[in-house]
Amino acid sequence: MIGNVTALIAYAGARGTVIADDAATLQALVRASDYIQFTYLDGSSCTVDSANVVEAAYEAAIAEVAAPGIWTKTFTPAYQKVLVGVGDIKWQVTGDASKGGASVPRSTKIETMLRQCIGGGLYGYSAGPRLV
Repeated sequence: MIGNVTALIAYAGARGTVIADDAATLQALVRASDYIQFTYLDGSSCTVDSANVVEAAYEAAIAEVAAPGIWTKTFTPAYQKVLVGVGDIKWQVTGDASKGGASVPRSTKIETMLRQCIGGGLYGYSAGPRLV
């Protein structure tokens, strides 16, 4: 597990979010840690000790507390679409579900927090343009 519940509660509180010190919060932090580990750290240059990793886990945990299972939601390519016409309802596919991480829930804040240390991982950031 990345971080601890006491620090998570303090982190959230400093940002105006109240989180209870209970089993659900611990479980949310465990799920959030798994998300950060398996989505961003494995196969990358990041470690748990890298800049912003603990804070990113706390951001993920805050979202998990609010919506349990948010980081483990199952998506199919059919979910990656936008409504482009109402008369004869028309959908347009967005993104490329064939690429790694295309259907994985993401947080722009977490991605921003971790981009400076990710060179591999699921999203494969580099110094140049985004690879996904």
